[in-house]
Amino acid sequence: MTVKAILERKGHDVFTIGPNERLSTAIQMLAEHRIGAVVVTNGDRKIVGILSERDIVRQVGRDGAAALDRSVREVMTPKVSICNENHTVNEVMEIMTKGRFRHLPVEKNGQLDGIVSIGDVVKRRIEDVEREAEQIREYIATA
Repeated sequence: MTVKAILERKGHDVFTIGPNERLSTAIQMLAEHRIGAVVVTNGDRKIVGILSERDIVRQVGRDGAAALDRSVREVMTPKVSICNENHTVNEVMEIMTKGRFRHLPVEKNGQLDGIVSIGDVVKRRIEDVEREAEQIREYIATA
């Protein structure tokens, strides 16, 4: 199973924000859309960072309410791990586990093409395991 299959099912929509927006704006976006991260892009959907709830909590822990006036650029994670549509679910799980993060932007031709979350990956993996178990049950029943 590949990232392409996940995106075909869930879609390519990604919430993005510009690096010069205020952190308070990003927080409102995360809360409104009930998401855990937003991809930071410039005008041509080129990925320049990612801002997660974890990034925000760390900054607020350091600066208190003053953090809300900081720019997204100051708080985001600028070195973003990415994948492409040809990565397998197992490869994506390995990337996420090694990096200890839950959101992985998908890039195509140098631009943001989607995002996969740990929830997407776990859901797909469970579906695969259930399908394999059903195939084994059918094989045993017909043997």
